[in-house]
Amino acid sequence: MEDYKAWAAGRLDAVKGKMASVVARNAHKIPYLTENGRYNDKSDEIGWWTNGFWGGLLWEEWLLTGDDQYKDQAVELEEKQDKDLMDSEKLDHDNGFKWLLTAVYDYKKTGSKASRNRALLAANNMAGRFNISGNFIRAWNDWGEDDHRGWAIIDCMMNLPLLYWASEETGDPRFRKIAMAHADRVIDAFVRPDGSVCHIVEFDPETGERVRSHGGQGYGRGSSWTRGQGWGIYGFMLSYIHTGEKRYLDTAIKIANYFIVNTPPSGLIPVDFRQPAEPAWEDSTAAAIAACGMIEISKAVEGNDSAIYREAAVRMLKALDEKRSNWDADVDNIIEKGTVAYHYGAHETGILYGDFYFIEALMKLAGIDYMPW
Repeated sequence: MEDYKAWAAGRLDAVKGKMASVVARNAHKIPYLTENGRYNDKSDEIGWWTNGFWGGLLWEEWLLTGDDQYKDQAVELEEKQDKDLMDSEKLDHDNGFKWLLTAVYDYKKTGSKASRNRALLAANNMAGRFNISGNFIRAWNDWGEDDHRGWAIIDCMMNLPLLYWASEETGDPRFRKIAMAHADRVIDAFVRPDGSVCHIVEFDPETGERVRSHGGQGYGRGSSWTRGQGWGIYGFMLSYIHTGEKRYLDTAIKIANYFIVNTPPSGLIPVDFRQPAEPAWEDSTAAAIAACGMIEISKAVEGNDSAIYREAAVRMLKALDEKRSNWDADVDNIIEKGTVAYHYGAHETGILYGDFYFIEALMKLAGIDYMPW
């Protein structure tokens, strides 16, 4: 066994030990952020975009341990999300995050017809958000003062596998073609020549023409939000895995190369690669997400190129383990210093999806077959 596999397997043993207490303490909740070492509960906000990650983490633990208590709690959360499926105001492009990690994975593992139905309802709704003039999937519904009809965001690359799955499951190419049209538009409108990416791009909803970019959760317009870079790396790799189209692999590599070049010597990732020296906010979730994508790149390329991306991923994961992890079973989160956005939201705290992607990356390195995407 290669050293990185043994290291990852050892870290997963630590995960299993800690998560037994964390899951028991958070039974029947839908966690998101930690405060004083304890997760909050998003059960009253059933449409929140991160809610599927708790189900995904529970399925991770079920696969690691074989203990059906984790599966039972994952199914409980999936059924809670039925309230989301019945509310058009809550459904948006994040249907992938919410149902890939819950209903799709449940269906793959158990054959549940109810789970299949949920996932197909979510996929059909997501496909209905496609703007035929601009070849993009609308991100958000209307809220606040902004007109979101023409807004798309880099995060949506991670939701496209819901559409790929729907095509594979039904034999209907419409879902796949919508996903690929969106991915191609992102290459054209989001990815800059240097490999950095925009968070938000606004299109004219009538003509489909690109209007402008927005700073979003990064430092500002034209900056380089690191979690967005991670969504781009991993998201384009998932499109490559589902389609075999080399342009998606090439784009993932382009974004990954930019990420690697800009990674600080510490291996710890800032919220934005172009943020000022102060405040020096970090975002550990960006490291975990990017590591997942880089591991997939390492599987798709050969020789020294493969080693480059795998070693970059391992370096970030070891930095998280050694410098930004809390293995105390009385503290809910593993990964510390996750940040929602540079200018707003929680800064440098535990965020559920940071732990989800950290565990997923370790599973990839250890050779455990977990691919909810």
